[in-house]
Amino acid sequence: MGKFTSHVEYFQSKPQDIQLLLTSIQTMVRSEYPDAHDCIGYNMPAFRTSKTGKIFIYFAAFENHIGIYPPIKHDDVLIKDLAPYRGAKGNLSFPLSEPLPLSLIEHVIRSLRHEYK
Repeated sequence: MGKFTSHVEYFQSKPQDIQLLLTSIQTMVRSEYPDAHDCIGYNMPAFRTSKTGKIFIYFAAFENHIGIYPPIKHDDVLIKDLAPYRGAKGNLSFPLSEPLPLSLIEHVIRSLRHEYK
């Protein structure tokens, strides 16, 4: 794994079934926030807000899960709903052995965008 310079490059480094999952997350972010800008952060696909330029979401595929970062901090109801997916630091791991919970991830995207606006 080298340094990635774009979402496309990162996605192409993954198997086809994983590319579809990553694309679904990317599509949700673009749909919710068409003004967000694609970027790479920590060698993962990410999005920046257009207003502040801050990265508000990172997502990546690993051997056994899809990870979404950073942790949700200010939405107690969502944090409770995410409990099965939260690691020790609050980062999210969605197992590849289960269907990706797209509606829950959509809520995560909204919450992160709000926290990092």
